[in-house]
Amino acid sequence: MKTRLPVRKAILARRAYEPPGEGRARKVRLDFNENTAGCSPAVLRALAKLTAKELATYPEYARTTRRLARHFGIAPEELLLTNGGDEALRLMFDTFVDAGSNVVICEPAFPMYRYWGEIHGAKILAVRYGRGMVFPLEGVMRALAQNPRVVFVCNPNNPTGTLARREEIEKILNAARRTAVVVDEAYAEFAGVTVMPWIRRYPQLFVVRSFSKTAGLAGLRLGALAACRESMALVRRAAGPFSVNVAALAAAEAAVADGRTTRRYVSNVMRLRGWLEDKLNRMGVRTYPSAANFVLADFGERGPGMFRRLERRGILVRDRSKEAGPGHARITIGTGAEMRTLVKEIQRER
Repeated sequence: MKTRLPVRKAILARRAYEPPGEGRARKVRLDFNENTAGCSPAVLRALAKLTAKELATYPEYARTTRRLARHFGIAPEELLLTNGGDEALRLMFDTFVDAGSNVVICEPAFPMYRYWGEIHGAKILAVRYGRGMVFPLEGVMRALAQNPRVVFVCNPNNPTGTLARREEIEKILNAARRTAVVVDEAYAEFAGVTVMPWIRRYPQLFVVRSFSKTAGLAGLRLGALAACRESMALVRRAAGPFSVNVAALAAAEAAVADGRTTRRYVSNVMRLRGWLEDKLNRMGVRTYPSAANFVLADFGERGPGMFRRLERRGILVRDRSKEAGPGHARITIGTGAEMRTLVKEIQRER
């Protein structure tokens, strides 16, 4: 029976977001850019200490916010904890975007930018990365002439892994005085580049961070949004009161306190990323310069079939043929054993 409910046109015009995320438990998971080595042992200890009373009580955020703000080098008033980076992105639309207003996205990009934009009825101004997946600065600057409400810059970019230079972001900020510039730094720890110290200099700058990657807390859904006090005060008006759970708070505090585990993980990713790029290049597979915990690789016309065969053998990579071009896959950097298994199976295909 068809519903007679008055549904918004923006909802009827799009399909539901369907992440290919089920049935992955016993597979080599190189498709979601997760930390496949797992979280710090300190996180597990912190979670084990949670009491029944704490789980039955609505969370309080002040202490964790202070500790995480200190970790990021900003004031607590400049930080908002969110239910994953996705909620931080949604808050940008809830705060600044009216139906019909312009939003700039550099594509291929994290699909949630377009997802939230379409739900809010925004007009998407898509600026395309070129063949070398170099940040399309000139296209963004042209799009600013259309007075967008928000510009999204994923840095390093997902799924290309490529990096926008700090001077390029600064040029955008200097030109976009009446536009919210959102720099999504979900992979910043792997790049060693951040613009978070600029939030007091540029009131239109918002920086999104994630605890799903280096901290290995994807299952707990914790993100963070940073901006100057005045701008953050506006975003707080759109935020709900209890979107982050107590387990995520305890885990985040433990994760940032255990810097040694994080540094070791990042170091291993960078080493294995170079190793994988070399192996693929030697097989004639093109890769793009990555500053993240994944590699975008072009396997050509045989790629999609190979990706399906790898999946049947229990190895998952993310087919990005639709976004980046036929035969492109985004491959998460996993453990050494996982990388060796992947390369062995790809060599079987050549």
